Amino acid sequence: MPGCPPPLPQQSITPPRVRGVPADPQKFAVSVAPSRIDGQGAFAAEPIPARRKIGEIRGESISVREARRRARGQARIMIVEVSQRRAVDASRSGDALRFVNHSCAPNATLRIRQGRVEIYALRDIAAGEELGVNYGESHHGGRLRCRCGAPGCAGRL
Repeated sequence: MPGCPPPLPQQSITPPRVRGVPADPQKFAVSVAPSRIDGQGAFAAEPIPARRKIGEIRGESISVREARRRARGQARIMIVEVSQRRAVDASRSGDALRFVNHSCAPNATLRIRQGRVEIYALRDIAAGEELGVNYGESHHGGRLRCRCGAPGCAGRL
């Protein structure tokens, strides 16, 4: 229309971060699918660059004593001890990262920071690649056969 200013260009506006609401801890898309290692696994749904945070394993904060009680007799355990007193039980979590399996040649690593269980890429990870971390010391105490299939596999967890 004559005399009207030109329309403003379209912009995508990111909503402002609300104070007190944490940012989404999942930084890269991860899917769950059957794993050649064990049961279900977590798979990169997009390429993930080396040294980048993939996301977090979230769940119920419980005491280590309760975590060890819950773990007794379970075939699959989704509990991570974050300190000498606290653990995160991800058994009922909807996060795909709770399905990350053990690997003796991992492409990712767990980091415990301020009571949170974070997962970081150790190297570039291709879309479709299964995520694996070295569980390190586990409640299995060397009694569980490792099925990661990596060259140089330790053989037991």
